[in-house]
Amino acid sequence: MSLLLEIKDVTKTYGGGFMRGEGNTALDNISFGIDGEKPSITAVAGESGSGKSTLAKLLLGFIKPTSGTVFYQGEDISKIRGASRQHFRREVQAVLQDPYEAFNPFYKVDHVLNMPIAKYGLANSRDEAREMAETALRTVGLRPADTLGRYPHQLSGGQRQRVMVARTVLLKPKIILADEPVSMVDASLRATILESLLQLHQEQGISILYITHDLNTAYQVAQNIMVLYRGSVVETGSVESVIEQPKHPYTQLLVSSIPAPNTEDRWRDQDLSESGDMEVQSADVTGGCKYIARCPVAMPRCSQSLPPVYLAKEEHGAACFLYEDETETTLAELPSMYPQQELVSSSS
Repeated sequence: MSLLLEIKDVTKTYGGGFMRGEGNTALDNISFGIDGEKPSITAVAGESGSGKSTLAKLLLGFIKPTSGTVFYQGEDISKIRGASRQHFRREVQAVLQDPYEAFNPFYKVDHVLNMPIAKYGLANSRDEAREMAETALRTVGLRPADTLGRYPHQLSGGQRQRVMVARTVLLKPKIILADEPVSMVDASLRATILESLLQLHQEQGISILYITHDLNTAYQVAQNIMVLYRGSVVETGSVESVIEQPKHPYTQLLVSSIPAPNTEDRWRDQDLSESGDMEVQSADVTGGCKYIARCPVAMPRCSQSLPPVYLAKEEHGAACFLYEDETETTLAELPSMYPQQELVSSSS
């Protein structure tokens, strides 16, 4: 499988060093890749502090890994220069969480669209540039007459976010890294923004890495999902399999916290107080499972070694010793990604 975007054995630690201790490890020996031949939508899910945004910054080249390598089309992004760097910047685009921070309040929103057109030489005239900007806005459900010529503060959060999606449309990227793109907009606009991203995937063949804490929206738009906990992959596979039949105790907790559609029902199944709150908690674990302090089914061996990702079912892996005797299928490559540890079958 030819990989479009890949991270290999990547660890990212903040702080630390001489006289400052070991620092905070945001990602711990992560490896996965996005298929370059078959466009896909992959969700990366987890609670606050799990390493999701750090992952996005690494893939975009905004920060460097402490160890390991990030590749784009087989090239180490820390070493690409000149035209190759420009090529990477155009083809790997971001839609970030806060749509307001992406705008300079002193410029009209037109600037966000005109700048990439000029930088990459996408238009031969001012009229052509205007037409390109208007077409991009219509693609994401915005009326050019109501958008162009205005300042950022004159648009709603949902409109600003859709302008940023329109900006990616102009550049025709191969992949969009969408980091919590709907978390700061009204619920009524979330579907519109997600529909715009889904349309880009379906009509233009753009892969999307959808980073979120919201399993509901992940289930709606993604094909595959990777669940992070304290910087490690705990479960990965097709979104239907992982959310409908979660295997790892942490994923089960996340799924159980989704409110039932019937407002008269209580929250589903599990009382969150049984396993701690929904914030990442520190645990004094050296070499063992990071979830052990919150896990209701922890075993003695969980404190001794970090579990590999076992193939709990076909194309569905879980990093939990519960499945070491149940994984009788052969190693199957996941549709668009592979997890941090090698998938293990019972025959190994």
